[in-house]
Amino acid sequence: MADTTRLSQRSMAFVLAGGRGSRLKELTDRRVKPAVYFGGKTRIIDFALSNAVNSGIRRMAVATQYKAHSLIRHCQRGWNFFRAERNEFLDILPASQRVSEDMWYRGTADAVTQNIDIVDSYGIEYIVILAGDHIYKMDYEKMLVQHVESGADVTVGCLTVPREEATAFGVMAVDETSRITSFLEKPADPPATPEDPSKALASMGIYVFSWKYLRELLLADADDPNSAHDFGNDLIPDIVKNGKAVAHRFDDSCVKADGAPSYWRDVGTIDAFWQANIDLTDFTPELDLWDRQWPIWTYSETAPPAKFIHDESDRRGIAISSMVSGGCVISGTEVRNSLLFTQVHTNSYAVLDQSVVLPNVTVNRSARLRKCVIDRGVVIPAGLIVGEDPQEDAKFFRVTDKGTTLVTQPMVDAWSAAQ
Repeated sequence: MADTTRLSQRSMAFVLAGGRGSRLKELTDRRVKPAVYFGGKTRIIDFALSNAVNSGIRRMAVATQYKAHSLIRHCQRGWNFFRAERNEFLDILPASQRVSEDMWYRGTADAVTQNIDIVDSYGIEYIVILAGDHIYKMDYEKMLVQHVESGADVTVGCLTVPREEATAFGVMAVDETSRITSFLEKPADPPATPEDPSKALASMGIYVFSWKYLRELLLADADDPNSAHDFGNDLIPDIVKNGKAVAHRFDDSCVKADGAPSYWRDVGTIDAFWQANIDLTDFTPELDLWDRQWPIWTYSETAPPAKFIHDESDRRGIAISSMVSGGCVISGTEVRNSLLFTQVHTNSYAVLDQSVVLPNVTVNRSARLRKCVIDRGVVIPAGLIVGEDPQEDAKFFRVTDKGTTLVTQPMVDAWSAAQ
């Protein structure tokens, strides 16, 4: 008798969350990129994990490597609702030299290879490989169905992007049946899609395999001294050449409101991180965090409601076109077009404009912050002005080419010492 259970119930999600994300500069000095805060209360990794849970996948593993404590603690606190007796769980798989005493994870594929015995113990048929550092909402069940129906060896999640933007991605050339005919890493002249010469298909770093097939591939790759042991560099191009690789278009499984555009963001730079967070303050954001049918799960700390105090002409606690999280106290501060995470306390006569303020920040009196990203736990000194004079700001803070300023506590300490 045929197995009629959903494919997601016969699958696991393997989330690759070991990369530093160096383009985020000092934001990843203390935490790995998937553990970076996003959207007022979540972390970046919550999107991949929530997509898996909402798709029906309840067996997951998260492979960690670089400065993983913040990420591991978040997963333990926010993702501890699985019940092992129902055959569901989230395992943390740090690079722990399980194969060799001098070998950490050598690449994305090697992160899976070093945990083959653990994946074997899950008793799954299919494995969904996910990057843990992108912001999007996607139903993986639809991708699994396409994988099985097409008879593919690997199904690759792909974004449809303008050809001129595809030079920054791994790009798929496909035929009319969506079979991948070539895979090119950051090509100068990206191949177009069959249906639209102005568009190209860019890899999302999401792959579906049958576990039996991938297991054999990983063992062969591990013995190849010329391999970088990476999905994008080694395994996928090899399957394109010698097997059957099929593209799955993100538009076919993106979870979005009717009429809304497909939403996917790589918040891997300070500017992209700032923009994606500020976009949430729009009247109708493209990313719907209010969707109760496809919630983004996370660790929700216990915090009182946000509080706004003082109502004088030059000392009024207000927030306009902004998102303000629980535990915040806006005391005589003007907040505009900004996103404040939990437990942010601001004081009288301060101004926050187009700023992303991570948890547990204190903004003291008369400070002015414009187009800033403020790292967790920073204490902004009274009277500090950031975002109005880029040349002056650059002496102590990180200012991007697009004018976004990153502020961390060591930067503030250096500024204070110079006063």
